[in-house]
Amino acid sequence: MSLIKRNHSPQTGLAAPWLLLWLALAGSLLALLGAGIGSTGFESVLNARHDPLAWQIVMDIRLPRTAAALLAGGLLGLAGAIAQGVFRNPLADPYLLGSASGATLGVALAMAALGVSPFALAGLARWGVTGAAFAGAVFAVVLTLVLAKGVQNTMRLLLAGVVVGVVLGAVASLVVLRNTDILQAMQSFMLGTTAFAGWNACALMLWVLLPTLGLSWCLSRVLDGLALGESTAHSLGLPLGPLRLLLIVLLALATGTAVAQTGLIAFVGLAAPHLVRSMVRALHRWLLVLSSLMGAVLLLAADLLARWLIAPQELPVGVLTAVLGGSYLLWLMHKRGTLSTGEGA
Repeated sequence: MSLIKRNHSPQTGLAAPWLLLWLALAGSLLALLGAGIGSTGFESVLNARHDPLAWQIVMDIRLPRTAAALLAGGLLGLAGAIAQGVFRNPLADPYLLGSASGATLGVALAMAALGVSPFALAGLARWGVTGAAFAGAVFAVVLTLVLAKGVQNTMRLLLAGVVVGVVLGAVASLVVLRNTDILQAMQSFMLGTTAFAGWNACALMLWVLLPTLGLSWCLSRVLDGLALGESTAHSLGLPLGPLRLLLIVLLALATGTAVAQTGLIAFVGLAAPHLVRSMVRALHRWLLVLSSLMGAVLLLAADLLARWLIAPQELPVGVLTAVLGGSYLLWLMHKRGTLSTGEGA
């Protein structure tokens, strides 16, 4: 463990506790702002105490949507940090093991069976579609683990994830082509949205986020060991096989829960750990918490922007995160390429 500390304890830029405080403050301010962004603006907030309709708009639509963006972003940010740590790859994201394609297939099958949009359903049928998305994501991860014959060979695991993602995505497309009446509803799911998340969905995501974050934090030493290489991790006396499998289970649980409630939202899980690393250099016990908070802030900021840009209409938040996240990664690649060229010169 001393080797890990010597290599990773120096911090650059903002100290981790200060970044934690900054992200918590930013998330709180954005959450307050989220109560006032919508077709009726801040008027609903001002009139909420006296107008039942305004109260319903704020309490039953805007606030649960704001909370859902925070919680889904937190789950995706945490999942991204776990994925990048387990695979020792800064380009790893929560969907790497085929969970996105599996969730899409699960939703397509559920919608084909029910024959209606999942976001127009209520009660058991609504939770049935949500459960189908989660089950599909978990099924994809399990299939990936079976094809990879466990978690010992990281490269084989990555390859299996890519294959499973492509195959399940193709099957989902065939299901949609056979049931064209679900095409519009599937588009909503694939583009990602927080518009249909209620307090029940928020409670479920919170119930998953807290223990997942706690367990992954307890396993942060494993991720620190993996960051130094397989041989170093083994020399620390860590049972890498079972612990890496548990981390992948946590990754699948966090990703599946977020996708089931908000659809496919790109780049949050990939960009959040990158942004944290650009501000601080810290052990995984800090990185996991900060990445979760960063993901929450990123997704909520994107959701507010999606509501505001073309109000009273709105953009799918998944499209916005893809554009912003892709632009950030392109800028990062260009910056690193420029630095490398300068160093070579």
